Amino acid sequence: MPINETLSQYSDYSYTTATAIYVLALMFALVEQGFGAKGRMAAERSKQKVRELVGAGGPSVTVTPAEPPREIGRPERIGRMGAALLVLAALLHLAAIVLRGFAVHRAPWGNMYEYGMATTFIAVLTWIVILRKFPVRHLTGFLLTPVVILMFINGTMLYTTAAPVQPALQSYWLIIHVSAAIIGSGVFLVPGVASVLYLFRAAHDDNPAKFPKFGPKLPTADVLDRIAYRTTIFAFPVFTFGVLCGAVWAEAAWGRFWGWDPKETVAFVAWVIYAAYLHSRATAGWRGKRAAIINVVGFSATVFNLFFVNLVTSGLHSYAGG
Repeated sequence: MPINETLSQYSDYSYTTATAIYVLALMFALVEQGFGAKGRMAAERSKQKVRELVGAGGPSVTVTPAEPPREIGRPERIGRMGAALLVLAALLHLAAIVLRGFAVHRAPWGNMYEYGMATTFIAVLTWIVILRKFPVRHLTGFLLTPVVILMFINGTMLYTTAAPVQPALQSYWLIIHVSAAIIGSGVFLVPGVASVLYLFRAAHDDNPAKFPKFGPKLPTADVLDRIAYRTTIFAFPVFTFGVLCGAVWAEAAWGRFWGWDPKETVAFVAWVIYAAYLHSRATAGWRGKRAAIINVVGFSATVFNLFFVNLVTSGLHSYAGG
């Protein structure tokens, strides 16, 4: 079937608009991160002052301050606006993927541009789910920073016009293998960010002189550790399934299960790193900082494999670049 150029153009518009709104949501989240914590600490000091005065016999109704609630309310309201923008951008992001699929009449992840578009959407969707489980809305900027950078690289260096896929990709494995890789890689972005923040928080907890302004604004190390572990333990089996499906597809398409192609190799390295992370979590002596460092290395390998392998190397997967 011919490519629907109109839908393809609308997809590009949605992608560009989503990226712009992500940037705005990023700025709003940074405002809450930078000023919301100060407001919360000021409110806590005010509450402590009220408790001290009441304990001394003073009337509580006359000492409750009016200004601190407005101080902490303003950045929180901005943070809520940022969260609303995040959802709006995610909907536009999803629309870009769906419109691209209708435009090309196939699964919308047949080239590197489409793959990156879908992977960053999964990362954002995972974070939205995390926001419903943990009070970490003020950390949204740290998740959106790599997402926005990757989306910019994807929309410029890796952009591919809508077109049919090459014969090697005209298989049902395109849906099975690539979708599993997209979900696994997208979710892995979240524990990577959480583990980086965990290292900052843990360093501050061990020595309050380290990161004195940044450390206290982060959630507790336990919260960040739970976010990293729960998302990794979800993504790892999906990613494993994707790697195995890729091997089966490679045997059918190229006559071998494994050929040490650059993208295959880095994917395998990332798989080993995440397996080591989960093993370290099961080993008491390697929990905490050591496990977080392993997860950060896995995060780096995932990002490198997600985009930069296609930019700096050539191999059997290079056709995905367009």
